[in-house]
Amino acid sequence: MVNLMAMAHAVYRGVVDSLKGTVAIFYLDTRIKERLQLHASPAREQTSGRRKELSRRDSLKGLSGDQVQPKVMKRVLECCVLNGGVCLCSILFFYGALLPALNCAFHAVFGDSSSVGQLAWGWLKVCLSWIFSIFWVLPLLLLSKVVNSLWFQDIADWAFRYKRGRPQQLSSISKMIADSLFSVLVQALFLGQTLVVGLLPIVFLGEVLSLVHLCMLYSLYAFEYKWCNMGWELHQRLTFIENNWPYFLGFGLPLAVVTSLHPSYVISGCIFSVLFPLFIVSGNEAEPVTGACDFPLQLFSLVIYASNAIFNQTIGPKPADTAATRR
Repeated sequence: MVNLMAMAHAVYRGVVDSLKGTVAIFYLDTRIKERLQLHASPAREQTSGRRKELSRRDSLKGLSGDQVQPKVMKRVLECCVLNGGVCLCSILFFYGALLPALNCAFHAVFGDSSSVGQLAWGWLKVCLSWIFSIFWVLPLLLLSKVVNSLWFQDIADWAFRYKRGRPQQLSSISKMIADSLFSVLVQALFLGQTLVVGLLPIVFLGEVLSLVHLCMLYSLYAFEYKWCNMGWELHQRLTFIENNWPYFLGFGLPLAVVTSLHPSYVISGCIFSVLFPLFIVSGNEAEPVTGACDFPLQLFSLVIYASNAIFNQTIGPKPADTAATRR
């Protein structure tokens, strides 16, 4: 029998845990600095009962110069400036202020009923939109994608070192590369699956299924940094999410709702990039609720099958074997 109370509690815990990053970023750098200072005091290392503290400080050994300065808050602010202050604000200014101002100017010159003015404005609006998208939005999005990936990883590494210690790696570099490539392909196909289920013509069903997919995908995004630092392979990460889906449904719900409010994928992407660093920190701080549901929600099965087929046809069977072992 399905324990609805346990499932509801897991969803609630997921929502609450997803918001912890908004608080943790204000003290995380300070706590890391305190541990660095403790590491610099040999006399304190003799104190009993601090083995866990020492193991965490050991994870900070080998860092020097700029590396020993925690950058969680700095990176979060940089993400806000780049994605919110530059990308999002420039798009809102162009479509919300510049184009309406030019439209008013054309109406003032040619009149509201002038067919010449309406035709000229129609062509000018299309041309300006294309120029803005090609020469500003697209390069800026590509740049932000690269920079965000570096900043996100920096935030995740510092948060993991503070919470759990030295990151672990997979057994070999080739295995790590195969796992990363397969993970990117799975996430891309799952995003496509999310868009497809959102097109279902049944009232509200498509929207609900699309929202559920987004919640699971965003949870995977947020926890993947932590699980990769723990040495988990992709099949282990996906299986854990599917088996404990009520918690991860709640964890990804706030971000999924916020990014779904605007119909533009570009603006939604900018909002996602502004808020996502907080969810990375939340994922490192969280302890997922397990065992709340007796049946897995196997939403990733189809994209795993498709990814295996693509890898078998292109690179070969070895990279696919890593994920195929989950079935």
